[in-house]
Amino acid sequence: MRKIISTTFSIVALSLVVLSVTGCAMTQKVEQPTPPPTQTVIVPTVTQVALEPTSEQLSTPSLEPSIADITKQLEGLAIDDFFEESYKQLILRTPEYLTAIGLADAFGFRNDRLNDLSDAYLRETAELQVAILELLHGYDRSELSQDQQLSFDVYEWYLDDLVRGQEFMYYNYPIHHFLISYHDELIRLFTEYHTISSKEDAEDYVSRLSQVDDQIAQLLDGLDRREEIGIIPPKFILLMAKSIMVGYLGMRSPDPSEIKGESLSVYTTLRESLEGIEGLSEEEKANLLEEAALAIKESFIPAYVDLLAYLDHLVTVATDDAGVWKFPNGDAYYAYMLRNQTSTDLTPEEIHNLGLSEVARIQDEMRAVFDELGYPQDLDLAELLDRAIQDGGYYDITTQSGKQRLIEAYVEMLEEVDLRLDDFFDIRPRAEVVVIGEPNYGVGGYYVSASMDGSRPAAFHTGIGGSRAYKFNMPTVAYHEAVPGHHFQIAIAQEMDLPLFRNDVILNSYAEGWALYAERLAWEMGLYDEDPYGNIGRLHLELLRAVRLVADTGIHAMHWSREEAKAYMNRALGDPSGRWSHEVDRYIVLPAQATGYKIGMLKILELRQEAMEALGDQFEIKEFHTVILGNGSMPLEILERVVQDYIDAKLVSE
Repeated sequence: MRKIISTTFSIVALSLVVLSVTGCAMTQKVEQPTPPPTQTVIVPTVTQVALEPTSEQLSTPSLEPSIADITKQLEGLAIDDFFEESYKQLILRTPEYLTAIGLADAFGFRNDRLNDLSDAYLRETAELQVAILELLHGYDRSELSQDQQLSFDVYEWYLDDLVRGQEFMYYNYPIHHFLISYHDELIRLFTEYHTISSKEDAEDYVSRLSQVDDQIAQLLDGLDRREEIGIIPPKFILLMAKSIMVGYLGMRSPDPSEIKGESLSVYTTLRESLEGIEGLSEEEKANLLEEAALAIKESFIPAYVDLLAYLDHLVTVATDDAGVWKFPNGDAYYAYMLRNQTSTDLTPEEIHNLGLSEVARIQDEMRAVFDELGYPQDLDLAELLDRAIQDGGYYDITTQSGKQRLIEAYVEMLEEVDLRLDDFFDIRPRAEVVVIGEPNYGVGGYYVSASMDGSRPAAFHTGIGGSRAYKFNMPTVAYHEAVPGHHFQIAIAQEMDLPLFRNDVILNSYAEGWALYAERLAWEMGLYDEDPYGNIGRLHLELLRAVRLVADTGIHAMHWSREEAKAYMNRALGDPSGRWSHEVDRYIVLPAQATGYKIGMLKILELRQEAMEALGDQFEIKEFHTVILGNGSMPLEILERVVQDYIDAKLVSE
């Protein structure tokens, strides 16, 4: 998915990566730097989102106004202006995010700054969150229009969640082994989010490279503050994170002088981008590359070396305890994270038991498909699954032609689903999505949303760094990440005539719930009718999401060890070889995130069933999907109310 939303330490979701199916589940880092990925466009048009001008009486906001000045500026605004201006003030505090969503130019800023990670700045941001929530509460909700009331409710939940999370400002792990760790997001900023199409873009890029040492110094201070209160990643997580960073830097010994700055992607990306800028002289290109090389040598590399040294220190004080129960007030933190990631008040025990029941149900459904395939009934789940995986075939991605064929196969899948959408949707995104082969990852995929200014399309990244890509789960990955999954939900939200925060904010259970629902919808659309192995892949990935409910709560609430969680996953998934059990490490560093998928999907299915029963012959699946997708992301409790309002209005109109 594009974002991990409303995390405890951020004012907005600072990662555009959507954590989804096998993408994040089965990716493995390739340590050596590799060439840029191949891209294939699958949807024909790029749409530039029109930005509404701000009210004329408002001055252009600064990145550094005082909180009092911001609050004063927001007081007394009409509610629509308040929605726009207050959210703008939040995201202005994260210049990297402005670049990623393509709004820096629209707001009158350069793309030349990194985020301020200092304690003082984080606490100022927290103060602003409280102030904006208090100002929101100053409006009389009853006097607002129905659309404004919905915006009020979603914004209130979002802001309240941020304020609740302030208690746990330093409870997250900024550095870990997984896709959205600090070091991964920093590289993604330079290699994907920060587009370079002009000399000014290139100058901004070099400016950011020169600031990396200051930002990592702030990060190290934050890590030290975490250590003081006992927030330290498990030792095995630290070792994996270090290995990834060492691999990126191309180090074969502890000597940082070995690092070749010109071989790093933060340099090669600039070099290749400069070649595409019209009117830029060779001398200007050379000067920019020289400045970049100097910034990498004097800022980027020393900062990374300092970060590696701190990880070495943390390894000496870390334990192998996996769950957040080990933190001071860890149970309260996990309860907060469950609410944050599911937008429900379900307890760990309720989620754990729900997972167990879903695991049993899905395993039974898988056995029914195995029976249809004529597989022997005396085989256990692991044997049946392994046979289906092998029978389903694979792509050899050890060669460039094999990698390209894999990408083309995903394109063909998305073209096929596109032909069937009209029977299920009245609403579609205008923005394009491209398929990108990602050589730094093994297999699977993840989604990165488009920038709002149209300068960068949405992207479905598929791993091409492994040796084999098994076909059995590829369709489900494509439907989840792109169409009709994340791309539909996120791009449609970006393009709706809604307050900016509703175009932008994505809540985990809504986003991942929709994407998992989209997997099932693809089956209902008949896309697996001629592909029983793909249907096994679909069910197995749904089983994974049910297993996550059990494993996540087991780790963080029931004191399961890493080994216990892996053993459970291996049994439940029919995976004695442990192909999936490395997912446990994801749950360890992102507590509760993996619970949002199944809970969100089950809620959408429940709401659809309620609408079908209430409306009978009046029920239209296309209308239902418009209701779900046409209002942007929202907590499940508010989504439930929106669907009920739709049902009531439909009954009255008929």
